[in-house]
Amino acid sequence: MKVYAAGIVCWRVEKGEFKVLIVHRGQYQDWGWPKGKQDPGETLPVTALRETKEEAGIKVRLGRKLTEIRYDLPKGISKEVHYWSAKVTDKQLANTKFKPNKEIDETRWVTAEQAQTLLTYERDKELLEDVQKLYQQSVLETRAIIVLRHAEALPRSEWSKTDGDRPLTKTGEIQAKALVKLLSAFNVRRVVTSPWKRCLDTVKPFGKKQKLTIIQRSQLSELGNHKNPAKTTRVVKDSLKEHKSMILCTHRPALPTILDTISDYAKNDKCVEIHEGRTLSPGEMMVIRMSLKTKKIVSVETYNAPDEAYPNLPVT
Repeated sequence: MKVYAAGIVCWRVEKGEFKVLIVHRGQYQDWGWPKGKQDPGETLPVTALRETKEEAGIKVRLGRKLTEIRYDLPKGISKEVHYWSAKVTDKQLANTKFKPNKEIDETRWVTAEQAQTLLTYERDKELLEDVQKLYQQSVLETRAIIVLRHAEALPRSEWSKTDGDRPLTKTGEIQAKALVKLLSAFNVRRVVTSPWKRCLDTVKPFGKKQKLTIIQRSQLSELGNHKNPAKTTRVVKDSLKEHKSMILCTHRPALPTILDTISDYAKNDKCVEIHEGRTLSPGEMMVIRMSLKTKKIVSVETYNAPDEAYPNLPVT
């Protein structure tokens, strides 16, 4: 049996000094990272955010994916903990509302050196070392470029009108609603989509929830990409000039053009991962992380279409 959990290494820089947030469990008398078990039907990114808010009283959004930690529990149970980083802003810090409880009795912002002394488990110290290296290499602070294939649509064989008006199925509508929580984990501030109905209806619930203007680009549609892939490439390149995390919602035939353009900003190993996104299923998405400092792709995660009855694990 395997138990899945998720957590966050929250970090910030104060007066030029790199600091992290650790929590103390009174029951076990140990120091570690805020983390917790995945609830039924919950995606792991959402688990990480929920547990960090519950344990440390701080509301953040996810940064780049970190290493998974695996270890054995009693009675033959294994545990797999997925971690993300999250840079904490001054506003988020000011809005922190931590109250000691039966699980966590203290939280503390400490330097990396202090954390190495306080952290109880070697696996948590190793994770800290990884995070420090990423920070020193200027690849810890990132933005997300989310390439999203529209949710499940009515088959072409069952639609006799203009293809651009082909709607989502009932399953597709459920996927679109379920995507809201998952997409909200990544601090998306810009939504760019094909204007075709199945793409628009995939991102509308998220745009409404986050109060974001949805930007329509015909170049991201099947027809726009087919007629002039160079223009599709230009739209993607223009989007990559932004500093905000964003969504690019499109169709399967346009994925190769979009992903090939993004892969120009990646090294060979990441190019391979990005190219695998050509086979994204309806409602599936690829979260591509670009360093704000180096402007290079540093990590890739893929998520299946969320299903409220099925635990969603990232493929990294």
